[in-house]
Amino acid sequence: MNTTALPLNEFELIARLTRHLPTHPSTLVGPGDDCAVLDLGLPDRWLLFKTDAVVEGVHFNKSAAPERIGHKALARCLSDVAAMAGTPTHALITLALPPGFDLAFVEGLYVGMRALAARHRVAVVGGETTADPDHLWLSVALLGTVVPGKCPLRSGAKAGDALFVTGELGGSLAGQHLDFEPRLAEARWLVQHCPIHAMIDLSDGLAGDLRHVLNASAVGAELRAASVPISRAARQATRPSATAKPPLLAALTDGEDYELVFTVASRDAVPLLDAWKKAFPTLRLTCIGKITAAPGLVLIDRKGRCPLTSDGYVHFQKP
Repeated sequence: MNTTALPLNEFELIARLTRHLPTHPSTLVGPGDDCAVLDLGLPDRWLLFKTDAVVEGVHFNKSAAPERIGHKALARCLSDVAAMAGTPTHALITLALPPGFDLAFVEGLYVGMRALAARHRVAVVGGETTADPDHLWLSVALLGTVVPGKCPLRSGAKAGDALFVTGELGGSLAGQHLDFEPRLAEARWLVQHCPIHAMIDLSDGLAGDLRHVLNASAVGAELRAASVPISRAARQATRPSATAKPPLLAALTDGEDYELVFTVASRDAVPLLDAWKKAFPTLRLTCIGKITAAPGLVLIDRKGRCPLTSDGYVHFQKP
């Protein structure tokens, strides 16, 4: 008898597809974190492995400058390596092109990728070129390294931890989603100067990505609404008025901020803030709440406490 499967969202589909994947003794971290972590027997480093894609009509429009699209394609993977406090090293690029593609446009994609790769000393060592009947898309596979024992995972948050975020959130559709800089140097500085318990980068929005940390760590969190650092773009409500979000909701759910969210022991919070201001005087670091033993995500504002039901961006979102 034929049956029709219930629709699955992105994360439900991932969980279903990764249940019975083969593994290997060298795999320290598999599906479920920002990068895979592999121990190949090198005495001073673990290997990070990541892939990501940008698709026309989903992650960019053809009206965007090709250099910005190429930048974003590589920067998304670099941001995941940053979430693991790693150093990127080598990339492979898969490029899919529709019929009648514009050669100058395609070359512009590589100008953007090349500039970002050079800035972070990433060698682009090959890839694949293929045809797509409808859309242009780019997929990047990235290798990196991390110091053994200095790789913060999503699963390390502890009740009582202070919860921090770098930069400002919301309003990514105003253009920041094409121009962001991965927080690679900042992440490596963090693990060198403070015991980081858990960390993730914000690709799908604070409300959604923080839940990945909470679920992996079997904890909850309280967010202070007044402390969430809201970007100027979100405050200025640059979207059409019919679809405008309140600034706080934009900061929580817009996604594609590519900032770092991490947790540290509460005793380390003030010394970390003081040291950060000296190391990165132009980039905000904000304590936005704390990790709790009770599960769930709670927002605290002037009206009191309430469960945060809003989520970030999810592919294949159910209606």
